[in-house]
Amino acid sequence: MENKYLSGFGNHFSSEARTGALPLDQNSPQKAPMGLYPEQLSGSAFTAPRHTNLYSWLYRIRPSVMHKAFKPLKELTLKTFFKPLHINPNQMRWNALKEESGNFIEGIRTVCGTGMSHEQRGLQVHLYSFNQGMQNKYLMNADGDFLFVPQSGSLQVKTELGFIEAEPGEIVLVPRGMKFQVNPLKPGNCKGYIAENFGSPFRLPELGAIGANGLAHRRHFLTPVAAFEDLEGPFELIGKFNGELWSAEMGHSPLDVVAWHGNYVPFKYDLRKFNTINTVSFDHPDPSIFTVLTSPSDTPGVANVDFAIFPPRWMVAENTFRPPYFHRNCMSEYMGLIYGTYDAKEEEGFGPGGGSLHNFYSAHGPDVEAFEKASAAELKPFKIDGTMAFMFESRIPYMVTDFAMTKNFLQEDYQEVWQDFKKNFK
Repeated sequence: MENKYLSGFGNHFSSEARTGALPLDQNSPQKAPMGLYPEQLSGSAFTAPRHTNLYSWLYRIRPSVMHKAFKPLKELTLKTFFKPLHINPNQMRWNALKEESGNFIEGIRTVCGTGMSHEQRGLQVHLYSFNQGMQNKYLMNADGDFLFVPQSGSLQVKTELGFIEAEPGEIVLVPRGMKFQVNPLKPGNCKGYIAENFGSPFRLPELGAIGANGLAHRRHFLTPVAAFEDLEGPFELIGKFNGELWSAEMGHSPLDVVAWHGNYVPFKYDLRKFNTINTVSFDHPDPSIFTVLTSPSDTPGVANVDFAIFPPRWMVAENTFRPPYFHRNCMSEYMGLIYGTYDAKEEEGFGPGGGSLHNFYSAHGPDVEAFEKASAAELKPFKIDGTMAFMFESRIPYMVTDFAMTKNFLQEDYQEVWQDFKKNFK
């Protein structure tokens, strides 16, 4: 069976869909092989330090400049990418997004966000629900990276560098500025989450005292081999610029890259391969030990956004409280649930496809049932299994959209899960 992917996060890759399409010296020659056009896609400034310099050389059938002028798509913008407008100090929780009919772009709904795309800091959190392919429509997001977290239904993500398939339990990242298309891999509705990262590109966190082999390993990150579409006809390129959608007519598919080399690439990662580090003595380690990817800020140790997960894991500790502790944080936390039950929220309000927001210094922690169960439990090793929750954590407080405040989506009684704690002090 032909391998669909190349492995190794952050490496310099090369791939060709036709033998001989990639120049042997991997530079841009005067005449590229097979009549292709050389084009560089830069994910960083030309002069960025070597370890943060991101670029890929694309050898394509037609240059990217072959499209008509962009025109604003005001109605589609208003339907999908809402502007976060309101700061809310309350703990907030939402139901899963209802199933929507339409394609991926039509099925996006923005819940909250922080920072600004034109200042290249912060992120926005979107949900998606769709059941149709994009057909002759393609998307290019100039604002930020798209980190997809599928919750139900498998995705086919077609990019300029190749095609990716992903199911719930896997994530997909499409870099800023890359053209792509998202379709259902199988008939049915696809639902999930997106972190749109406006800040520095995601990278693996430093491991420090953990050593070489903990958390996510670079060899498990997969980028696609070259694949292309040589199609002519009426096509539409939808561009996202500073939160607004624009449309440009094209006479061909923009996914016509026959060969490429570089390190600015889309990728997928299986969250089930995460090597969880946990305590074997006492106390509850900080959730930073569950970080899969980080977008650093200009302050060392403080993230623009961290993507962390809470996967199946053994809990082994003596004389200690097992679930996440009560907490107030200078960071802001959006949480989602891919499948299963989150161990600190055992009542039904936090279900797969739903989400919660605990903004900066908003108190949060286990509900009454989870606290009492953990307090009375026998302290012996046990395994949390059949679950996968995640968190988008940022140093900047999240603003919420009008859509996030709509009835039957926002759970207005979320605070009730903490109201029945008893006074035990004597």
